[in-house]
Amino acid sequence: MTFAGERVARTRRILVGGTVLVAVAAGLAACSSEPPGPDSATKALAAALTSGNFAKAPFAGGTADASAATAARTAAYEGLAPWAPQVAVVSTTIDEQDKDLATVTLGYTWDVDESDADWTYETHAKLARDDEDVWHATWSPSLLAPDLVAGEVLTVERARADRANVLGAGGAVIVEPRLVHRLGIDKTRIAAPEQDAAARELAGALEIDAEAYAGKVASAGEKAFIEAITVRDGDPNYDVAALAAMPGVNDVTDTIPLAPTRQFARPILGTVGPATAEIIEKSDGAVSDGDLTGLSGLQRQYDAQLRGLPGLTITAAQADGTAPRQLYTVEPTPGTPLTTTLDVGLQNAAESVVATIAPASAVVAIRPSTGDVLAAASGAGGEGMSTATLGQFAPGSTFKVASALALLRSGMTADSDTTCPATVTVDGRSFTNFPEYPTDKLGTIPLRTAFANSCNTAFISARDAASQDALIDAAGSLGLDPHAALGFPAFLGDVPGDSDGTDHAASMIGQGRVLASPLGMATVAASVARGATVVPRLVVPADGAATQEPTPDDTASSGEPTDAPRPIVPLTADEAATLHQLMRGVVTEGGATFLLDVPGDEVAAKTGTAQFGEAGNLQNHVWMIAIQGDLAVAVFVDVGEYGSTTAGPLLEQFLRAAQG
Repeated sequence: MTFAGERVARTRRILVGGTVLVAVAAGLAACSSEPPGPDSATKALAAALTSGNFAKAPFAGGTADASAATAARTAAYEGLAPWAPQVAVVSTTIDEQDKDLATVTLGYTWDVDESDADWTYETHAKLARDDEDVWHATWSPSLLAPDLVAGEVLTVERARADRANVLGAGGAVIVEPRLVHRLGIDKTRIAAPEQDAAARELAGALEIDAEAYAGKVASAGEKAFIEAITVRDGDPNYDVAALAAMPGVNDVTDTIPLAPTRQFARPILGTVGPATAEIIEKSDGAVSDGDLTGLSGLQRQYDAQLRGLPGLTITAAQADGTAPRQLYTVEPTPGTPLTTTLDVGLQNAAESVVATIAPASAVVAIRPSTGDVLAAASGAGGEGMSTATLGQFAPGSTFKVASALALLRSGMTADSDTTCPATVTVDGRSFTNFPEYPTDKLGTIPLRTAFANSCNTAFISARDAASQDALIDAAGSLGLDPHAALGFPAFLGDVPGDSDGTDHAASMIGQGRVLASPLGMATVAASVARGATVVPRLVVPADGAATQEPTPDDTASSGEPTDAPRPIVPLTADEAATLHQLMRGVVTEGGATFLLDVPGDEVAAKTGTAQFGEAGNLQNHVWMIAIQGDLAVAVFVDVGEYGSTTAGPLLEQFLRAAQG
């Protein structure tokens, strides 16, 4: 291999030693094109520095330089994983004195956080063209980072940003740092032979798995603190002082983001804790070991917004940490608060309503004028799932609001006659009314009476006037849109499009394959109250922030819609006014007269009971929905007697609490 300086010397010898050869060389030069520039080599060098694959890097030292570059790059960047740089050619300058020499400026871009700002810098490489017109670069560690020398590596130190609060209606603080007690065995406080017994005693007091906890204590280091439980300060269920006084137990105080109570919208808001290995791996370097992150619910979905951006300091130093040089620093950026529409008072009232209900249960309240979700409480029977927003249950007779709308659109009025027999048979299947249905409301009765008393057979008898498509359109007009994207994990409702015969008959009374959530049925009531289709809102997007999609884990239980999206047929004010009258009739003359004396604006409501389970062991989902002023409410209990007798008292309790 001969470089430019050597080629110049050889040319001079030829000029001195042979005029004929000079003439030939001169003639060839006159006919040939300009020798190639260094662009191909500089692009190959930038690509190699980006990928870390130096097999085709244009180094003068060939494979030896490639091996050295590979080893140096791996060692230098290991402390920045999983980040990797993008390297591009910024400029190339040919030496004015020697056209066979050049300098290339390489621009580095590191995407080190989720902001638009990146860590950028430039390095420089020397190139020379050999006698075969091939350009080669000189390898140096300084190609990797500014002034980097052999043996230096890059490391990053993070400074955690302040996690932002979760706010409710009116800017009320819902989730904020609150004092907690981390209780566990501190192995420096108790002799080794006594640690197993101490661990088991603590586990017994906390009613956790003693064998598993004792195993953790045994496997931990000799000076380890092994946390058994985190208890919020003031939790009446735990005597922290007594627990801390047990042998070997340490009480480590800390603060973590918490809602006002353990139950407060927990399935929706989610929890915060140390980042899991899965979260760290999926974060592309945004989250590291020891960071606090959202683990579920809105805390996880909006984690990037809430946690802010960590402060970063990137340093170059020898592998043993000596001679450090700071290359880049950025201060932490606090998180941006997540604003929800939850009303603290109403959410607490809803939590109180479901607090003692054993089966899965929910209370949802919406402000019809805005669509804001004011409360969404899920009882403990849901085992941590947000029954309020993700539950999928047959809505029973509360769905008759949609069926009534479909009948109104077919030309019926509230005073149109319907037929309410004791039994109606469709394709061999018999449908009846609930056992306590008033016998004096059988026979030919107006639609308003059939609605007020929830006559199943009347709605089923009128099924030919309301096709399945008409039911789907009516449900959509009332807000039961299976394709709605709400900015939080939610299921509203779904009416299958392929129902006929007995399945269509069942759809008329909210059974069969019709599904809805408590949120969905509260939306139905809200749409009636507003006089237009309501889209529920729980999260208020931050200024300039994109709506975050729910995580797969949070949406897994929401299911897939049975049909493709279809246009929403607008609900008219006149339609809503008639539906409101029908719902008021449930209170004045139907199954919800117990709501007549609720203080405040008059109440309009609808009861609902939906059978489920195996024949011979049928049970009832029970519902009630109601409207009072600018408030729409849905109450649900997974297993109960009837809507009026099980869900009704819970609804009344909530409405009275809402009045203050």
